Amino acid sequence: MKGRQLVMMSLGSAIGTGLFVGSGKGVAAAGPSVLLAYVVAGILVIAIMYMLGEMVAAHPDSGAFSVYAERAMGPAVGFAMGWVWWIELVVVVAAEGIAAAGILTAMWPVAPQWVLTLVFMVALTVINLLGVDRFGEFEFWFAFIKVAAVVAFLLVGIALMCGWTAVPAPGLGNFLHHGGLAPHGSGGIATALLLVVFSFGGIEIMAVAAAETEDPSHNVSRAVRTIVWRILLFYMGSVAVMVFALPWDDPKLAESPFAAVLDRAGIGVAAQIMTVVIVLALLSSLNANLYGAARMLGSLGERGLAPHGVMKVGRRGVPVVAVLASVSFGFVCVLLTYVWQGKVLDVLLNVVGSTIIVTYVLTICSQLILRRRADARGEHLPMRMWGYPVVPWVSLAVVAGVVVLGMTSPSVREQLLSTFGLVVVLLVIGALRARQIGQAPFTGTDEVVDLPAR
Repeated sequence: MKGRQLVMMSLGSAIGTGLFVGSGKGVAAAGPSVLLAYVVAGILVIAIMYMLGEMVAAHPDSGAFSVYAERAMGPAVGFAMGWVWWIELVVVVAAEGIAAAGILTAMWPVAPQWVLTLVFMVALTVINLLGVDRFGEFEFWFAFIKVAAVVAFLLVGIALMCGWTAVPAPGLGNFLHHGGLAPHGSGGIATALLLVVFSFGGIEIMAVAAAETEDPSHNVSRAVRTIVWRILLFYMGSVAVMVFALPWDDPKLAESPFAAVLDRAGIGVAAQIMTVVIVLALLSSLNANLYGAARMLGSLGERGLAPHGVMKVGRRGVPVVAVLASVSFGFVCVLLTYVWQGKVLDVLLNVVGSTIIVTYVLTICSQLILRRRADARGEHLPMRMWGYPVVPWVSLAVVAGVVVLGMTSPSVREQLLSTFGLVVVLLVIGALRARQIGQAPFTGTDEVVDLPAR
């Protein structure tokens, strides 16, 4: 994979339905103060990106944060991290295929939802089997379209706020009326923070892809530094346009924020345009997540933490068995969609709602431990995170605060408890597996060890 592909893929992974759809729900929950939630969540995500970047630049590996968790805290933790992320992505792949098909059939009912879901699954499986170079090029253009859509949206927003459109935006009036800056108080900000933090899921795919990139150390550093200011610009800029252009309590904003703003600007085909962009965003995420799931499963196999057969590589260097295993649940869900229609998507989204919290926590803990060891040995790191150890500890405290907030919401609490229960089960299984392969379950090492095939 080329450096430009990694940079665009990293950026594209941060721009998905969380921005195109979820941002409107955040505005509805907190009003204009949603910008504060985006600032907090954005800084947290940027910090975690730097932590991942430091570890990836030093030791690129397709197992990424699972490998780093294993080196820091032992194979049981690496097992749990790898499998919980793989399970998350497998479910997300199915959910994104179903959601893309559902959105498209609602606008243009050219075929039943299950048929389009099948078409998407087959097409993107083929793309993943063509080789990492072709995958990278497809994902580059997927991400390019999403970035172009956001840039165009920001330009329309500027035109609105400058009064260059037929119906100018009310601007600061939205901040002063309808309840002011924080119409729902601190509770609304807390709710928006939960929505925003979960919407950033997907940025970690960069750490997995880096292992198959030319000159990983240089390109990872470039990707991380590039994505920082773009996340701030695209997310904060887009949400600022929304709250300037429309009253925060406009129901259209909660339903489809980008389309609502474009419609106010007089772009009559706004709904159709955003439908196409959202479908492409979902397919881009499906493509990237299938790639990430296959590489993670292959890495687990290499370390003896998954069946050895998943390591089988085809002529193009693709872990064919891992790709097919990772997409198989998606094909099962095609059948389930044929039987139960829209009910399947709701169940899937509830399953993976909070697994990103586990990834964040274990990534932060891994960086704290591995950086301490590297500094103690005087090891040169190609990329060093700024603000260590204060920033990682503050980030951990912010994630803990998000968990506490989540426990106050019945729906989020259910997701969190389910995820934590899954992690405990995986830790137990991982400890048993570690003993089978002759390792101490919870004693980590940052040395690279070639495990025997099993």
